[in-house]
Amino acid sequence: MRRIFSLALLAVHLAAAAGVSPEEARQLGGSLTEFGAVRAGNADGSIPPYTGGLRSAPAAHRPGSGFWVDPFKGEKPLYRIDARNMAQYADKLSEGQRQLLARFPEYYLDVYPSHRTVAYPDAVLAATRRNATSCRSLKDGLAVDVACRGGMPFPIPKTGHEVMWNQQLRYQGSKDMVTMSSRSWVVDANGRPIKTAEQQTYQNFPYYELDQKDRDPTMAWRVYSVTKSPARRVGEMTGLADYLDPSARPRKAWTYTPGQRRVKLAPEFAYDTPVASMGGVIVYDELFVFSGMMDRFDFKLLGKKEMLIPYNGYKATYDCPVPEVALMARHANPACERWELHRVWVVDAVLRSGQRHAYPRRTYYFDEDLSGAGMFDAFDQEGQLARVMFNTTTPMYDLDIPWSVKNVVYDFSRGLYAYLNDAMIGGFKQIETPRSERELNPEAVVGRETAR
Repeated sequence: MRRIFSLALLAVHLAAAAGVSPEEARQLGGSLTEFGAVRAGNADGSIPPYTGGLRSAPAAHRPGSGFWVDPFKGEKPLYRIDARNMAQYADKLSEGQRQLLARFPEYYLDVYPSHRTVAYPDAVLAATRRNATSCRSLKDGLAVDVACRGGMPFPIPKTGHEVMWNQQLRYQGSKDMVTMSSRSWVVDANGRPIKTAEQQTYQNFPYYELDQKDRDPTMAWRVYSVTKSPARRVGEMTGLADYLDPSARPRKAWTYTPGQRRVKLAPEFAYDTPVASMGGVIVYDELFVFSGMMDRFDFKLLGKKEMLIPYNGYKATYDCPVPEVALMARHANPACERWELHRVWVVDAVLRSGQRHAYPRRTYYFDEDLSGAGMFDAFDQEGQLARVMFNTTTPMYDLDIPWSVKNVVYDFSRGLYAYLNDAMIGGFKQIETPRSERELNPEAVVGRETAR
């Protein structure tokens, strides 16, 4: 009898971890988009219906240039929010946005017409529909079944962990992507901009590389970077690889320093270890809003709401010179920013009993169209707002890629901010011929890059 009861409990557990029912999945492509967002606009039309995204390039766009022309360059803001009128829009603002407006009277949010520009390749949409019923989260949400590859894992998320996996496994292309020259800046408490690093970054997405037969199906994402500046760090390299079951296969991180001339494993590149190349203003599990293992927090899905988030940030990414225009003494230049009203998933992350982290609570806001656009508020041990991140999206409309890497981080506890992943030099480029696993192992990467 006890064995039957145990088996029954296991069946209930597996059912709870499995995808949604076929009946619920039939909403995809109907009232919901193929990736799970509400297809209709909102009641007053300030959020438009989804009609397939932006898939045509402006006439001025030059394919292969590494830069994407702003398709909304001529648009004017609908309204402006500042310290004087923010109470009127409080329900559409995060605590971090309200804090910025209250602290800096000269700061403002220019709110533009909302455009749901995100588009995906047909193969990704087909895999996402399949994932809806077949993809499973495992180990209480800490892992994802390898059967989920090729599309968004949870188009109809039921838990906070599933929303976080959607963010970590969002589509960023099925070909390798190179940031030709990505710069990170910190503006210190005296208002002085400091370039903390200039790097060439190479990203690889095994989760979406279904045609690459040598890929490890358990690997989710991989990146390595080569430092070009400052002079004291030229030639340093770092690499990360994350897996679908990080409890079984933890993050593989490595470093290379020219003076030592050897590759070293770096298991400390996780959780709340500060990222040195980004001035220590963010920690490793804040890369791209969130990355890494989720075992230290309970992630609670609070639902969905309408909020103002950074979106279609072509101006900030490509048209505001850094540091001359984009960086101001106390905050990023609001004239470079674009805010739009979108529906977002809201997830509250609270530190688990017995665990430790620099920020025991964070609240995340993610675009329902799964573009990667979003933000978070992080709170310190006393419950005070300590850190805020804003991550914008600049869809690559000619490639059907909802690209999102540019972000701004405010550290209120130290009175400074960081401007991260600025790619004003060189831009972003795809590599048509993917590198093999042999070419991507750390020793091969170091050998190739040091030979240049």
